[in-house]
Amino acid sequence: MTQSLTIDIAGLYAAHRLKLVRMAVLLVDDIGSAEDVVHDAFATLHQRQSQVREPAAAIGYLRMTVINNARSVLRKRQTARRHLSLARLQDAEPADSELMLAAAHQEVLAAVRQLPPRQREVLTLRYWADLSEAEIAEALGISRGAVKSNASRGMDKLETMLGDAR
Repeated sequence: MTQSLTIDIAGLYAAHRLKLVRMAVLLVDDIGSAEDVVHDAFATLHQRQSQVREPAAAIGYLRMTVINNARSVLRKRQTARRHLSLARLQDAEPADSELMLAAAHQEVLAAVRQLPPRQREVLTLRYWADLSEAEIAEALGISRGAVKSNASRGMDKLETMLGDAR
């Protein structure tokens, strides 16, 4: 007789939603899209919870889903912008973005947004989500060496953009 695993999705939502939204904001550049990405990740977990082998793995599943959903959002944006025949419009900052990040971090955030996607993902997971190299490698589906090299290259680019603040 197989035993069905129960995942406390409401508990995960209460404990991790805000941190996942903050992580997603750094990946997709706006809070509305970030919230959508996170809510979609929780909905996916709810639909596929029988595929998660142990409840402790659910947060890793959520992180990976948030990253994949963020990539999808960025791809869709890029496609839409490419096909627009009108002048390219810049997304306005959401009115409440200041609540998420202190003014002192705005320059750093702007620089992080200019990094290539993989470097931005690695640095976001390392310094915002506080994941280990092994957890980042698992979440992104890359080797630990790739995590190290992307982190190093990303930090070098940030240092160049921001000056020697590291």
